[in-house]
Amino acid sequence: MVKLPIYMDNHATTPMDKRVLDAMLPYFMEKFGNAASRNHSFGWAAEEAVDKARTQIAAAINAKPKEIIFTSGATESDNLAIKGVVEFYKDKGNHVITCVTEHKAVLDSCKALERAGKATVTYLPVDKYGMVDPDDVRRAITDKTVLITIMAANNEIGTIHPIAEIGRIAKEKGVLFHCDATQGVGKIALDVEAAGIDLLSASAHKIYGPKGVGILYVRAKGPRVRLTPIIDGGGHERGLRSGTLNVAGIVGFGAAAEIAVREMGQEAARLRNLRDKLQAELFERLDEIYLNGHPTQRLPGNLNVSFAYVEGESLLMGIKDVAVSSGSACTSATLEPSYVIRALGTDEELAHSSIRFGLGRFNTEEEVEYVAQRVTQEVRRLRDMSPLYEMAKEGIDLKSVEWKRD
Repeated sequence: MVKLPIYMDNHATTPMDKRVLDAMLPYFMEKFGNAASRNHSFGWAAEEAVDKARTQIAAAINAKPKEIIFTSGATESDNLAIKGVVEFYKDKGNHVITCVTEHKAVLDSCKALERAGKATVTYLPVDKYGMVDPDDVRRAITDKTVLITIMAANNEIGTIHPIAEIGRIAKEKGVLFHCDATQGVGKIALDVEAAGIDLLSASAHKIYGPKGVGILYVRAKGPRVRLTPIIDGGGHERGLRSGTLNVAGIVGFGAAAEIAVREMGQEAARLRNLRDKLQAELFERLDEIYLNGHPTQRLPGNLNVSFAYVEGESLLMGIKDVAVSSGSACTSATLEPSYVIRALGTDEELAHSSIRFGLGRFNTEEEVEYVAQRVTQEVRRLRDMSPLYEMAKEGIDLKSVEWKRD
């Protein structure tokens, strides 16, 4: 028996793993000290817990513990990385390279710098699978380029970028490389040394940890990365991010990272099987259905599909017992079609019909079967009401139709 509602929006956030909660619980009441209180045992216990989490998270990306800076989440980390580099290295240059399908935390940080006259930004295109071309990155670099910021994996379509190649180019040219790895950490192998990453952002709540805690990896050597802080205060976190540390949240992030890395191989294989099963069921039962993103170079739990002649929001309303998304959670308040799907060259109507299924640790095969059935049923119901679908089935070229206005 499938328990409703079913949650399949794990790219937006994940439910907390009970093992993570168990690790966090003592730090709410028994071990409640401030990690900056260095003159008593309560503070020492908190500091010890933070150091342990720093070590756990550093191990997940092959970094050194001292290179992990705690923040409130990946949005803050992206802001600190991009604005911090541009401000600190302003005498060297002011050019930033990014890509059109980045998360809004990156794009809006870049736009804010442009508006303030602090940076010029190149927004690279992506191919039909949503992948950036490393040669485009190379061609975009000028003698004023101070930062390249490209995500590890896309939050909507799951496409994994060729990060190691981009990192090599950045190193060759002496340009810092920031990677928003929010969707990648704990799901795909990430190694800051092997990939030449100088700054990396991540959030706990994408890997079954708590919301409200993130990290920014800041390379300490080869090269040493310098940043101008965006929050001033007591000089916490090597002076880069002032503010009392969220000890319980940090402990949770550490535990979540350790579990995710330890179980990554097994979990990725299981999610890939579930994802492929869902994809096969939908594509077998329905026509006029299109995959968005790369067919193989994608996150194991990601499936983004467009159902032609069906409005995505209508489909969401029709399957209220299934939590999925019609775009990234940070843009779903708008009625515009997803900018990520549009960047693939998809037309506006089809972009409006896209649905993102995000499978996660606690999804089951029974849930996949139920969701495939419910989505199929609802797509057919909506298409039965659509004159456009009927016309298309009759072989009428809808692009050639001249619609009469009253």
